[in-house]
Amino acid sequence: MLQSIMMGCVGGQRAMTPIATVAVAAARGELRHDGTAARLLGHPLVAAGAVALAAAEMAGDKMKSAPDRIVPIGLAARFVTSAIAGAALAPPRQRPAAALAAGLVSLGASWLGWRARMAAMRRHDRVTTGALEDALVLGSATAVMRMA
Repeated sequence: MLQSIMMGCVGGQRAMTPIATVAVAAARGELRHDGTAARLLGHPLVAAGAVALAAAEMAGDKMKSAPDRIVPIGLAARFVTSAIAGAALAPPRQRPAAALAAGLVSLGASWLGWRARMAAMRRHDRVTTGALEDALVLGSATAVMRMA
């Protein structure tokens, strides 16, 4: 369940990255535990769509009009996507608990990430801080998927 919780941390920063990362792994047949979520996410069109949405989210994050990640709809999206990814990463008997844990962790991580980003933006611009955050998110998601 540790992978699920860690993916929830990733989801706190970018809503679509957990789904995209798990979908790519599922499409490659790299998930340890098969299940309905893994089969659905692993479809090539779903995986490609998730990657496209994750890339769009990362690009949109740098725009001045981008809402804070802690707005209610943003938190809801982070909870749902992290929960789905967390469930897909967990053994069958742990899926409900893993989904809940990943979703809840994403909420706390959202707030912490938002505070860190706001602090960094006092010294650096939105694009620079966002690009650094994207690199950390992608590296973290990749590391979580390589755990096994």
